Amino acid sequence: MTCRPVPRLLRAPPLLRSSHSGSEQRLSGNTGCACIRGSSVWSPLRAWTPLRAWTPLRAWTPLRAWTPLRAWTPLRAWTPLRAWTPLRARSSQAAGPGLNVFDRQMKRRQREWTSAQSDAAQFEYIREEVGSRVADRVYDVARSFPLALDLGCGRSFIAEHLTTDVVEQFYLTDISPNCLKRLRPSEIPSRRVLADEEFLPFKDDTFDLVLSSMSLHWVNDLPGALRQVWRVLKPDGAFIAALPGGDSLYELRCSLQLAQTEREGGFSPHVSPFTAVTDLGQLLGRTGFTMLTVDTDELQVHYPGLMELLIDLQGMGESNCAWNRRSLLHRDSILAAAAVYKEMYGNPDGSIPATFDLLYMIGWKPHDSQAKPSKRGSATVSFGDLSKISSTTETS
Repeated sequence: MTCRPVPRLLRAPPLLRSSHSGSEQRLSGNTGCACIRGSSVWSPLRAWTPLRAWTPLRAWTPLRAWTPLRAWTPLRAWTPLRAWTPLRARSSQAAGPGLNVFDRQMKRRQREWTSAQSDAAQFEYIREEVGSRVADRVYDVARSFPLALDLGCGRSFIAEHLTTDVVEQFYLTDISPNCLKRLRPSEIPSRRVLADEEFLPFKDDTFDLVLSSMSLHWVNDLPGALRQVWRVLKPDGAFIAALPGGDSLYELRCSLQLAQTEREGGFSPHVSPFTAVTDLGQLLGRTGFTMLTVDTDELQVHYPGLMELLIDLQGMGESNCAWNRRSLLHRDSILAAAAVYKEMYGNPDGSIPATFDLLYMIGWKPHDSQAKPSKRGSATVSFGDLSKISSTTETS
């Protein structure tokens, strides 16, 4: 009888639940691999290989990803000589808003629009008044001028008040072609030239007289414009001009600022900046003009309300053209500004005043025949002797 060995019963491994796939698995005691019921897709050695899936040396290379010498080069990134060139910016007519104050192209379009209107004459009352006052100052000079130049003539508001006894021939310049086409009648022979106040296309020492009325306050480079005037003037030539001063339209400026601050929490400039009278005399002296005369005058116009004032300023071509202007003015701010205007500056009859501070300047190009001041210390009479003269006069 042959005895057969009883087969050894192997104990089955316990059932394990996979938290990943939810299937049952048994572990083999010898092979070390997992056998999953119903699936053979998951094997822990293949599914998670940390050395292959995450290689910090390849994924993060600080020397290649961050090179401070290339990423930050201060000498190449910041060159102050190229970034800020004031001479080139001021001499360019189409410069950007960060370099110039006024948009000259916008001002030209405004002048074109106002001069093309059929009722443009009813908005020219201020230009007519200022032009007549400039002509009066020309008559005060006891001499005649063979050739004169009018800068920013508009519709020729100065020449209509002059005669051929004072000026024999006129050159009229403006940036608007429509203004030059619709000039007012004058007895002085004139020629029209389309030119900018900052770039005069004339030779040196050409004119005996240069005039300007209500035009130079829209010039970006006022010192440069004065140098252009000085260049085209003949020796012993005169320069007479008028422009609004720093206190012009201060009622409108204050009303808009208070209304916008109350309604919108801040304000933006809606009235263009003007030149101060102290700066004007210094500019004339630095340019080279002699025998300077700078005086101020005040012109006040009364309007029914704020809207009438704004409409007239637009009809004059005096709308703001600064680069930092805000084109939109909210309705609530306008109504609030009108109320503030009447409350602070209104007249008893319900009208509101608008003040125009006008500056008049006269300068001469140097010449040997002009009167010169005496040397310091050459006086023969002391100011202390004036009291003796007055007492002697009273006694006699």
